[in-house]
Amino acid sequence: MLRSEKVTAVDGLKDQFAKMSSAVFVDFAGMTVEEVSKLRGRFRARGVEYKVIKNTLVKQALADKPFSDSLGKVLRGMTGVAWSFEEPSAAARVVKDFVRENEKLKIKAGLMDGQVLNAKQVEEQLATLPSKDEARAMLLATFNAPAQTFVRLINAPAQNMVLVLEAKRTKDAG
Repeated sequence: MLRSEKVTAVDGLKDQFAKMSSAVFVDFAGMTVEEVSKLRGRFRARGVEYKVIKNTLVKQALADKPFSDSLGKVLRGMTGVAWSFEEPSAAARVVKDFVRENEKLKIKAGLMDGQVLNAKQVEEQLATLPSKDEARAMLLATFNAPAQTFVRLINAPAQNMVLVLEAKRTKDAG
């Protein structure tokens, strides 16, 4: 690779890391071409961008970041990087699900909000974050809860009056 190509590649990586919401670094050593293609397909389906990148280029792209030293320690051997742009948990979920089927794929680290996550944190924390739609549903439920409670409180006196009248009618009839 020529020096000008390296500079272009590093600039492209800087852009990717600047736009991402999270990234997952994986070791795919020992996987067949078919298995890697299957993994790439799952990434594409979830809107995750995946590339195999030289470790030195990643280190150069992140050299000015405060977490570059701790991330540099895990960048050894074959490295694939999966970037999530919309949902922070998308790449981590795909990797976590794929690892269940294929134990050759190993999680090296994750990156989110300027913090390096180890493999365990990627699987247990990042992969379990709610998706964008799940978060919206939870927020909507939170907004609706006070209104539902208010409606129940307004209807309670009328409902109680109906129950009292029904009890009196039953008592008089029996």
